[in-house]
Amino acid sequence: MGPNRIFFPQDALDTWMGTGRVDLLDGQVIVQGEGRRYRVVEAVRVIAEVTGGLDEYELVGRVKSVVYLTELGAELLGTSMVIGDLAYEVIPGFMGTPVGSFSEHRAKSAPPPASAAPTSDEQLLAQYLMQTLE
Repeated sequence: MGPNRIFFPQDALDTWMGTGRVDLLDGQVIVQGEGRRYRVVEAVRVIAEVTGGLDEYELVGRVKSVVYLTELGAELLGTSMVIGDLAYEVIPGFMGTPVGSFSEHRAKSAPPPASAAPTSDEQLLAQYLMQTLE
């Protein structure tokens, strides 16, 4: 099984970068405070097929890289995507893959108090989001 991936919506990244919570540098999103890094590629989250057609590519509810979608013949513009006769609503952003394992990240960073220490990338991101969205 490959590493877990996360989708960073462009609007959220813009807000977080504006407040100094994350940096985007050399193709990586860096979570400030934690120092966790994610290698990112441009992607979209496909929300819905809006023409009433059959989602023959099974894209709805998935995150796909812009490169992959372009290879399918997709045209992207803002929050819209067209492939042939099908039109989709999408959320633009980036798909991130953790750089290194979670245990490698923990070994490099100062450990938090035992009661608050996340034990996985998912818990680390959930903790970060709960702190930043309050």
